[in-house]
Amino acid sequence: MSPWVRHFPTWFAPFLTHFRHAAQRTWAPLYVRGLCSAASRKSMHPLAAVVAPGKEDHVQHFITDSPWTTHPLETLLAERAQQMLGGKDAVLIIDDTCLTKFGTKSVGVARQYSGQVGKITSCQCLVSLTLAHLPVPLALRLFLPQEWTSDPVRLQAAGVPLEHQQPQTKWALALQELDRVREHVTFGMVLADARSARGASVPPRADRAWTAVVRRDHPHAEGLSQGGPIDPHPQVLSGQKTQVPHPLRRPAIGRRGPQRCCHAAPGVATWDQGPPLSGRFAAVCVRLADGEENAQGQHLPGQAAWIIGEQRRGEERKYYVCNLPENTPLSRLVEVNKRRWACELTHRELKDEVGLDHFEGRSWQGLYHHAVLCMVALTFLQWLRLTQPDDLKGNTVPTIRAEVGPCHLNADLVAPAQLYSVVPEFPRSTATVQRKTYLPTYFSIRPLIGLMNKELLGASDRWVLRLFVLKRCGLVEVVCQNKKGRGP
Repeated sequence: MSPWVRHFPTWFAPFLTHFRHAAQRTWAPLYVRGLCSAASRKSMHPLAAVVAPGKEDHVQHFITDSPWTTHPLETLLAERAQQMLGGKDAVLIIDDTCLTKFGTKSVGVARQYSGQVGKITSCQCLVSLTLAHLPVPLALRLFLPQEWTSDPVRLQAAGVPLEHQQPQTKWALALQELDRVREHVTFGMVLADARSARGASVPPRADRAWTAVVRRDHPHAEGLSQGGPIDPHPQVLSGQKTQVPHPLRRPAIGRRGPQRCCHAAPGVATWDQGPPLSGRFAAVCVRLADGEENAQGQHLPGQAAWIIGEQRRGEERKYYVCNLPENTPLSRLVEVNKRRWACELTHRELKDEVGLDHFEGRSWQGLYHHAVLCMVALTFLQWLRLTQPDDLKGNTVPTIRAEVGPCHLNADLVAPAQLYSVVPEFPRSTATVQRKTYLPTYFSIRPLIGLMNKELLGASDRWVLRLFVLKRCGLVEVVCQNKKGRGP
C-alpha cells in the first residue's frame, strides 16, 4: 500500500471540513495529489491530465472560479506547523520569493528585483513566512507594486479584493502575516532579509514580544559604540540653542569600520546539524545609528544590537545585525544567523517539488488558491519526513515526493475502510443521478468509469444503468434514472 493511501486521507481530513461544497471536497485532495505527483509540469491542465484525465475544465474551475476562502486552510496549516516544529527554539523567517512571469495581465507582475535570477526582471513577488529549523511554509502574500495599486481598472480586472488594493510595503505585509500566525505558532525569534526589512528598526515594533534578527547584506553598517555618551543640548557660540541632542562621538563602525571589526577579533564558528560547516566571523555590540535625525542628517544612537561580519572566499564580506543579548557567544550568533537560509530551501522545494511557479493563471484568487494548496502539499511531505516511523522518515523532500508521486490513481484510489460515492457522467438533459450510497468524498473515481459511460450514453433516451464497482474496501452502488424518474 502506498504512503499516500496509508496517510493522506487521515491527514487531509480536517482540511476538507473547510470546503463548503461537495465538488470542492472532491477536487481539493485530487489537486494536492497532482502537486505531489511526478508530473513534469504542474499547471492546471497538465496536472489534471495526471489525476483526472478529461476533467481539465473542472480543475481549472476549482482553482480560478470556485469561491472557497483560503484563510481557514492557512490557520489549519499554522496549527500543523506548530505541532511539528513550534516552540521556543523555532525560528520564524521572513523573506520573499519571485515567480518569473511575462506579459502585463497576471496579477502583480512587474519589473522588479528577483533573487532567483539575481537581477531586475518581470515577475510576481510573494512575501513568505517560514517556520524552521526543518522548514515548513506558513504564509505567502502577493506584493503589489506601485504601478498596480495606482491603476484601479487593472486591479479590478485581476480580481484583487478591495482590502488588498491599498499600497503596502513588503515589510507591512510580513508584519500582518506575522500577527496572524502568532495566534497559532510559537517561536523564539524572527529572521528577516535586509531587502524586506529596509527602513525598519530591530525589532520592527516594540509591542511585539519576540526577538528579531535582521540580515544586512549592505556594503557597510553604521553604529555607535555601546554606551557612547550623548550631549542632550550641545553648547553653541551664537544663535538659538539646539533642541535636538547630538552624539559626542562619531559612529565607531562606518564604511571601513566593519572591515576593521572583521580583522580585529576574527573567530572560526561552526553550524548546521549535519557535517559541520565553518567560517570566519567577528561581532561587536553597538548602538545602531538609527535614532532620531538632527538637522545635519546625523542619527542619534538607537537600539543596542550586534553587528556580525563574515569573511567569505576572497575579499567578499557580509554583515548582519542582530539584537540578541550582549552576553550571547559568537557561536550562537552565527548559528542563529545561518538558520535564515532554511527559507531558501523552502522556496526551492515549493517550486521544484510541488510546482509553485508553474501556475499559469492571471487572477488573484487563482494564484492564492494554487499557492495555499502548494503549501499544504509541501507540509504533508514534511510531515511524512519528520513524524512517520516507516521508511520515509528522515529522507529528503524530493525522495519522499518521488515515493509518493508515481502511484497510479487506478491502483490506489480508494483507501482502506473508506467508502466513496461514485457519480458517473451522464447528460443532464436526459438523466438525473440518485445516490444510493453516500459518505464524505475524499477522492473521485469517475475517471475509472468514463469510458464505460461513453459507450452507453447514445443508446437511448430512456435507459437504466446499474453500476457496481468493487474495490478493496467494499461495494459501491449507483442508480441512474431517466428524466421521468423511472427506476429499474
